[in-house]
Amino acid sequence: MKQIILILTATTALLLAACGQQEETAQSAPPAPPTKSAAPQATAAAPEAPTNAAGKKAYGMTCAMCHASGAAGAPIPGNQDEWAPRIAQGMDVLYKHSIEGFTGEKGMMPAKGGNPSLSDENTKAAVDYMVEQSQ
Repeated sequence: MKQIILILTATTALLLAACGQQEETAQSAPPAPPTKSAAPQATAAAPEAPTNAAGKKAYGMTCAMCHASGAAGAPIPGNQDEWAPRIAQGMDVLYKHSIEGFTGEKGMMPAKGGNPSLSDENTKAAVDYMVEQSQ
């Protein structure tokens, strides 16, 4: 039984690590060179919406472990009912709770999502990313 738990734990850790590496590889790949077109394009492409790449990456590597499933009472990004009361407290409170940790009536938030190597800036970026998904 202990061997099965050890194997499952190791497999889960490898899968989570691989997810972060795949995302990182996809983001660091150079853009494809432009292709020559016989006719000039008549219309310009719409500008892309700005993205929070650092927040998305931090979310995927650390925060998603709880926030994707709602473990320990973590609000799921995109669920406005869960996020609205938290957002109403203000971003400074959300940042403080995410960096320092917090225990409330609906669950608990470990400091930096349980990842002490996550910088304060990346922790805030992840909070911004989740809030953007939830408004």
